[in-house]
Amino acid sequence: MSLLQVNEVTHSYGFGFRSFFKRHNRPKKVLSSISLSIEEGNCLGILGTSGAGKSTLGKVILGLERPQHGQVLFQGHDIYTVDKHTRQKIRRNLQAVFQDSYSSVNPRMTAERIIAEPLENYEKLTIAEQRRVVIELLERVGLSEKDLKKYPHQFSGGQLQRINIARAISLKPKLIVLDESVSSLDMVNQTLILGLLRDLKNDYGLSYFFITHDIKAACAISDTLGVIERGELVNLYNSKRQFFASEHPVVKKMIDSMLPEHPQQRCQSLKQF
Repeated sequence: MSLLQVNEVTHSYGFGFRSFFKRHNRPKKVLSSISLSIEEGNCLGILGTSGAGKSTLGKVILGLERPQHGQVLFQGHDIYTVDKHTRQKIRRNLQAVFQDSYSSVNPRMTAERIIAEPLENYEKLTIAEQRRVVIELLERVGLSEKDLKKYPHQFSGGQLQRINIARAISLKPKLIVLDESVSSLDMVNQTLILGLLRDLKNDYGLSYFFITHDIKAACAISDTLGVIERGELVNLYNSKRQFFASEHPVVKKMIDSMLPEHPQQRCQSLKQF
């Protein structure tokens, strides 16, 4: 049984506009019959341009947007129809890290309180035990005990994203949805955070649903690659080599946009994957 199974998910947003006489409403389809799965310990990278439907799919998987049709099964349970007790267990094992590290936290909370929040909700720890766990998490993501009492504005974007990651792994979840989680960072911090995510995946046996428009970032961390275009899943690729060998026009266009124009340079660029 797959850790996550998405079956024929279709989702639309309703919107309205006014003509001279009356208001009209038409649904806007953003996901169309999406089916995919993630195995334990694996990372599925989902690529697509802005507006392709990637983030909406992430919200559907997280239980934030109920689709009009289809199922999302997590450890065999439909996340939209389970009982309250099972839903709590799913929430514990299904975490997220979003693009904007600053809007993802309460600016009035210290790093200690931000990371401790899930522990307070799900664990019964003493104050001393909780502090010890938070310090261990800070150190695991490359920060230290001296950062406990700092507020979000006292951290760089890369440091604050590390705090968001520490919070996400605090409950040792099964799956983390990473929605453009490195796209707002500079290249140095992108590389560092991707390396951290790769290490955490190996050390904790984590699974990732990695949403991005950046092919290099996806290739750095993903076991399987998928491409979404206009709400449809173009294809799934079991290896980076398979992805770069694809003849699908959408995939070829994406690859061409990241590669040098000169054929010799293009071949050298492909070797790194």
